[in-house]
Amino acid sequence: MEQKLSALIITYNEEKNITGVLSSLDFADEIIVLDSFSTDSTVTLAKAFPRVSVYQNKFEDFTSQRNLAISYANFDWVLFLDADERLTKEAKKEILDTINSLESKAAYFMYRTFYFCNEKIRFSGTQNDKNYRLFRKSKAKYDDKKKVHETLIVNGDTGILKNKILHYSFASYGLYRKKMVHYGVLKGQELSAKGKRYNLLTHIAKTAFKFFKAYFLKLGVLDGKRGIQLCYLQSLSVHETYKSLKKEGG
Repeated sequence: MEQKLSALIITYNEEKNITGVLSSLDFADEIIVLDSFSTDSTVTLAKAFPRVSVYQNKFEDFTSQRNLAISYANFDWVLFLDADERLTKEAKKEILDTINSLESKAAYFMYRTFYFCNEKIRFSGTQNDKNYRLFRKSKAKYDDKKKVHETLIVNGDTGILKNKILHYSFASYGLYRKKMVHYGVLKGQELSAKGKRYNLLTHIAKTAFKFFKAYFLKLGVLDGKRGIQLCYLQSLSVHETYKSLKKEGG
């Protein structure tokens, strides 16, 4: 029996990306869009596509949004994509072949090819960028304790798909900076909720090491100007994490 696939997207003001990602998911049997009450035309554009169901929920954190999106899926196999991501035809075929294989596992990692300001990034830590994207919802759930950089808890064997997701990240430095600051704030709140205490030396050391690791150890230096920008923004996010932790009274 051929397996069915639910594709899931969480959105907020993604009118520039929504048409592209939905077109990339044309092979899915259904597409679930969970929107955080966008103020642009995201919802209108999404509803124009076939097999798309749109739901709305106030955003609190990425984990709760993803788990809610999963609950709307009608099929066991689910595929998560972000609005700024695309799939090649080879990736689509591999996904369908995988879910219909008698040897399929509970969940699969997918690597991403990262683009920043419309330029392909080869290093700066992006070469290790992989996440669970394809999995059986009956065997996996996102950890409720993780607000940012969601962690999927899988009950079963896992694998890695060969083909990569194309990640067309922010086309401008300013927009990506805003995202990284937001991630940092959420991460600080997460640490505070876990009882983590603020320490100035840890704040300074973690921020500095993040840049050192991304720029030198992960070869960001080879990515030129964009590498400097990306590595700085990664360290900025860590800085904002500890600012947020301090503000929360940690």
